[in-house]
Amino acid sequence: MRRELKLSHHALDFIDEHKLQTLLQRPHPEPEQVREVIAKSLSKEALQIDETALLLRTTDPQLVEEIFEAARKLKRDVYGNRIVLFAPLYIGNYCVNDCAYCSFRRSNKNAVRRTLTPQEIVQQVEALEDKGHKRLILVFGEHPRYDASFIAETVRSVYQIKKGNGEIRRVNINAAPLDHEGFRIVKQAGIGTYQIFMETYHHETYRRVHPPETFKGDYLWRLDALNRAFEADCDDVGIGALFGLYDWRFEVLGLVAHSLFLQEHYGVGPHTISFPRLQPALGAETQYPYLVNDYDFKRLVAILRLSVPYTGMILTAREGAELRREILSFGVSQIDAGSRIEIGGYTEIGDAQVQVLEKEQFKLGDLRSLDEVMRQLLEDDYLPSFCTACYRLGRTGEHFMEYAIPGFIQNFCTPNGLLTLAEYLEDYASEQTRAAGRALIERELKKISDQRIVKAVQQRLQKIREEGQRDLYF
Repeated sequence: MRRELKLSHHALDFIDEHKLQTLLQRPHPEPEQVREVIAKSLSKEALQIDETALLLRTTDPQLVEEIFEAARKLKRDVYGNRIVLFAPLYIGNYCVNDCAYCSFRRSNKNAVRRTLTPQEIVQQVEALEDKGHKRLILVFGEHPRYDASFIAETVRSVYQIKKGNGEIRRVNINAAPLDHEGFRIVKQAGIGTYQIFMETYHHETYRRVHPPETFKGDYLWRLDALNRAFEADCDDVGIGALFGLYDWRFEVLGLVAHSLFLQEHYGVGPHTISFPRLQPALGAETQYPYLVNDYDFKRLVAILRLSVPYTGMILTAREGAELRREILSFGVSQIDAGSRIEIGGYTEIGDAQVQVLEKEQFKLGDLRSLDEVMRQLLEDDYLPSFCTACYRLGRTGEHFMEYAIPGFIQNFCTPNGLLTLAEYLEDYASEQTRAAGRALIERELKKISDQRIVKAVQQRLQKIREEGQRDLYF
């Protein structure tokens, strides 16, 4: 369904299926070839599509383990031990699309349709703030009522909601593709990342699961969406694929091709890549021959990490707690925690460990509370972070890369992560989590070689703990 709307200056269907499939059909690579590609990635150079395909064709268990270990090393070198936390907030699930895999599809008569009222949004955000969240992603169905102005007004409302020491400092968006003017409108509201998932880059599969008479059935309009975002000065975007719709190796190549295209034409790639796996959903199709097993899921995460060294990677609560714990080391930089994906779920469902499929978009795998996730991260020697400093100081897009590529970002991210962790420990943590967090802060301070930074962090920590100051950052 081609809409009579303006595409970007670089509008192009850059997914060359024949090329991608040919790359995947080549013979298994020799060990030295695999190690050459790994070495390039460890030098923090983005991989080309053929190099990513070489890793995807690697099946020898020893070489796969070398890929895993390289991903772990690259994660440590670029991001340290930080893990950024956020929560999704579903605003409305009316939708004009009929995606085969989604419970929000318009043909699902059993779905409970609802849009949060302004007062309900206040209640949801306050409930999230009461748990300690500082970063949200707002999720909207694709429907005329959720236009750019509605999204922008919702974002402004969320930023204004404060309870005690609680506040939301960064609002990301997961919503339908917009035109240039729409992206300008939401940008002015102060959004962080605008996520648009292609779901599948495979044309035939895309047509099958997204009926052509729906908005989402327009492949090029969706593929071109983030081009328009960049041209409207939204320089912080996220891409993703829903793994299980088609061959996972092809989808990895699609994501890498998309990242390279944005880098080539706009000077910066996606800020984040998401890689959710297909999960059961009420009213959705149930027969999918390309479901991804846990081992291949670990492979795709590690290979993505090596392919895009400086791109954030988001592991969602679709996955179970134990698998998330294992995969964190392969290059994940962001996770959600304490998530509820029912409309109104943070007050109406709360901490209840239940599933309400008629109200959810899909089934969640990790229902732990934020405090439980925080404690597990701390016990595993990760630094949980709610930092939003880069976005508020303009370190995004090309400016972010200026800091990130040389590695200077470590001078900001670890100190800021420690400060946001200290806030959480003082205001929201259980006693067990508070003890684990304070011990980690002391360990992290000992790792910082620049004593000027150590002193500056210690001074800010004192202001947080003893003077009640909040929102201190570098």
